[in-house]
Amino acid sequence: MSAKDLVTSHITTLLAEAEAKGIPSDVIGRTLLDQVIWLWSKTRSADDIRSELEFIAGNVGEDDFNFMRP
Repeated sequence: MSAKDLVTSHITTLLAEAEAKGIPSDVIGRTLLDQVIWLWSKTRSADDIRSELEFIAGNVGEDDFNFMRP
């Protein structure tokens, strides 16, 4: 199982649980983003995180989008 498969499995479960509790998916998304930034900040600089987020934002909407830098 890949890291993407593992995370996708957990997010699918999380979204189902959130829906059952009436929590909108955009709130879950913002909360997940907060947690990703917290996780990254343990090993990455603020400038590196900012660069990663800018790269991701610049590629939103691309077909076959991947959250990894080339």
